[in-house]
Amino acid sequence: MCRFYIKCKNNLWYGFFNHFNSNLVTQAISTRFHGVSKAEFSSLNLALHNGDNSKDVWQNREAFCLGLGIDAKKIVTAQQVHGTNVLCVDESYLGRGAFDYEEAIENTDGLITNVPDLPLMMFFADCVPILIFDPIKKAIGICHAGWKGTVHGIAQKTVQAMGSSFNSRPEDCLIGIGPSIGPCCFEVDEPVYTQFKQAFPSLTYKQTSKEKWKINLWEANRLQLKNIGVLDKNIICSNVCTKCNSDVFFSYRADEGKTGRIAAIIQLKS
Repeated sequence: MCRFYIKCKNNLWYGFFNHFNSNLVTQAISTRFHGVSKAEFSSLNLALHNGDNSKDVWQNREAFCLGLGIDAKKIVTAQQVHGTNVLCVDESYLGRGAFDYEEAIENTDGLITNVPDLPLMMFFADCVPILIFDPIKKAIGICHAGWKGTVHGIAQKTVQAMGSSFNSRPEDCLIGIGPSIGPCCFEVDEPVYTQFKQAFPSLTYKQTSKEKWKINLWEANRLQLKNIGVLDKNIICSNVCTKCNSDVFFSYRADEGKTGRIAAIIQLKS
């Protein structure tokens, strides 16, 4: 059965999607366990942009990547801005943002590559991590789908960029939608609701008060992917809400804005 699992390996707790062939690709979603960061970043904070001690973050990144068999010095990261820019990266980008946030790729919320041993990593605390794997063309992608990115189609654009760069076909792509704020907890006001209603008229919306609605980001991303030809059977959602499970994952809303970040990472094997 295709699904999302959480496991412990080498004293590292992480989630993974079992419909991605482990002989071809390494992929994981981190938890907040077994790091060295302190206070609100406790303990496996993997992001450099949120005020944590950079030495602690690097130690966390090294430990996380080591547990997965990935070289932390090679990770490619981005300065995420809740936008829709997608970049195709090659060997010249190796290590961008691994040690220093200022060296991360600017203004980018989607990364794609077909280069083996080039790990793509992004960071989340309620926003939706989306991993993409094309086993036919041997290509991968990752994107950061906050509510703005979801409304403006970052998941679609990342798959389409793989088509332009690698001739990936949507029907061949496997998708993993990682832990993020769920429909149980993602409540918005009328201006945000209106944007979703325009972008996803068929999505089910739950009105909770006169001016508040709950929205299913997971289903919104599933719908936009299906609309470009991704097969429903190839889209696996973790169905794990980070706000409900803020003891396991960092949650911006649960922690009132001051918190760490989990990471999603994906790498083609050589």
